[in-house]
Amino acid sequence: MLTVALSCILLGALALYMHFRARIRPMMMLSERMPGPRLHPVVGNALQFGFKTEDFLENLTRAVREHGTITRIWLGNELVILLWDPRYVETLLTNTRMLDKAFMYQFMHTWLGEGLLTATGTKWKEHRKLFTPAFHFKILEEFVGVFNSNDRIMIQKLDKHVNGPGFDIRPYISLCTLDMICETAMGVQVHAQEDSNSEYVRAVRGMADIIMQRTFKPWIQLDSLFRLSPLARQQTKYLAILHDMTNSVIKMSKEEYLQKRANSLTTEERNDIGAKRRLAFLDLLIQAQQDGATISDKEIREEVDTFMFEGQDTTTSGICFTLWALAKHQDVQAKALQEQRAIFGGSDRDATYTDLQEMKYLEQVIKEAHRLYPPVPLYGRRISENLTVGDYVLPAGSNVMVHAFMLHRNPDHFPDPERFDPDRFLTENCKDRHPYCYIPFSAGSRNCIGQKFAMLEMKATISAVLRHYKLSLEDPSETPWFVLEVVLTSLNGTRLKLEPRLWSAPGF
Repeated sequence: MLTVALSCILLGALALYMHFRARIRPMMMLSERMPGPRLHPVVGNALQFGFKTEDFLENLTRAVREHGTITRIWLGNELVILLWDPRYVETLLTNTRMLDKAFMYQFMHTWLGEGLLTATGTKWKEHRKLFTPAFHFKILEEFVGVFNSNDRIMIQKLDKHVNGPGFDIRPYISLCTLDMICETAMGVQVHAQEDSNSEYVRAVRGMADIIMQRTFKPWIQLDSLFRLSPLARQQTKYLAILHDMTNSVIKMSKEEYLQKRANSLTTEERNDIGAKRRLAFLDLLIQAQQDGATISDKEIREEVDTFMFEGQDTTTSGICFTLWALAKHQDVQAKALQEQRAIFGGSDRDATYTDLQEMKYLEQVIKEAHRLYPPVPLYGRRISENLTVGDYVLPAGSNVMVHAFMLHRNPDHFPDPERFDPDRFLTENCKDRHPYCYIPFSAGSRNCIGQKFAMLEMKATISAVLRHYKLSLEDPSETPWFVLEVVLTSLNGTRLKLEPRLWSAPGF
């Protein structure tokens, strides 16, 4: 019996050694030439990033500031190479053979499956092609009314804070963007703002926290060890909430779609009279399935989970940090308000698609907020073959991460990088800038398919808030405490004070 046990141990040790020789050792040899923090046995650099989610981004950013625009770290047996030189970033993101996502995306699979964010190969290409028509500008025009109606509800909820103390606006923005993504992309109303359905929002943040913990803690990266941790039980609870929500959305949308289809004219007849309706995101999936495409119910749920996460949490981050910046920089807020007055005069009417296109300065403000506070501050690829970047060879099997938070603060491209200045995004100030020094929606083949949608939604919501309230900070010296929860958030929330905007008074 003892002999059998010893034989198993020796075989296991041999297997680990062979794995090291085949995969890890070649990566170590190439990575040793790169700058990076000192390694510790087994865990690599993991202990240097802290044990709490709120410490990860700060410690990671400190490491790359110390070691430069290419920095090597090891998280257990995963090699992570961080880039924030736009030339290096361009080499990575324009390489059409480097489309697989980095190792940390695997921790999203229990939630998002193989949706557009995490899928690879042929499946990703086919789904990307399928979804592109859902973001045609004609579809986006139709969504403006949805943005306006949900913004009105949010404004009613915010009114109770007028002339009161500072409060965290993020929960209100989160529920508003949840209503928006469900009504636009999914075609159903979930009334999250009316029902205070924050359970879904809390579950999103809980899952994001677990994903980041597994990324930076090698001892729970293996599924077998993770299942023994308390986090596994929390994940089960969060997944039940998240999947119940998306299953409900799909059920409602499918019933509505099939009802409309049963009552409508044939496709040929609709084309004849020029009344063919452009289909929103979930409609496209359901129609493709009904028309015989090989898309399973599971794949539909994976894509819905993905779009609800990406379309809700990232825009919430973008809106919150932009509102915070407007409250922090009163001169910028005054100039943004001036533009709103030029568009709307003294009217409190809803914004139109054309109005949103005319908000050039507000777009500059949003872009500058995305520069300093990118909603997705890190994203990466798994390298399938050796890739030369500058003077270095990135080894096959490594994970190459774009550190967008630092990329956007590169002083070679953004002088005085910590200063908030929307004029950086005037056309004349952008023309000579490296195209990969500012990529809040990623770039290349796997850029964000919904970036135009997101910009319209953010403009509509920020415009509505700005036209109704004068924004200020309870503590003007306050700065965000950045936390990496897949998307960028602030541990101290987005605390604002609201005063009524007397729309007809020129002083406001």
